[in-house]
Amino acid sequence: MNPLQDHPVPTRFKLSALWTATMFCYVYGDYFGLYLPNKLASLAQGRMGPLGQASPGVLVAVSVMMAIPSLLIAATLVLPPAVCRWSNIVLGLMYTAIMAISLPGAAPFYVTLAAFEMMLTGLVALVAWTWPTTTKKGK
Repeated sequence: MNPLQDHPVPTRFKLSALWTATMFCYVYGDYFGLYLPNKLASLAQGRMGPLGQASPGVLVAVSVMMAIPSLLIAATLVLPPAVCRWSNIVLGLMYTAIMAISLPGAAPFYVTLAAFEMMLTGLVALVAWTWPTTTKKGK
């Protein structure tokens, strides 16, 4: 049997895939959270867990926070390389920290998904940090 041919995956594709996987974990975490007792009743009352009442400002802030990883799926493929690298390092670490901060008192399913999310966003930062560079000829 012949060995399978394996081509290296470009860094941008790796980063985009990591953000995509992260977003799936976010969505499933939010969806599974709907099954917690009294969650829907709390939502109907306009409460957002530890964030309190769902004011327009809170909803905009959470929308921006969740839009950034979504946008990075595409932005990683189109940003200039240096901007792409540093935005993925900074935002990967930032979203890892956000997940770590949200863990205390969380349901077991959420802790499980958060662990995967932190692994994924940590990998984002690592892949971006180790982004291969080109060397100039003669040096």
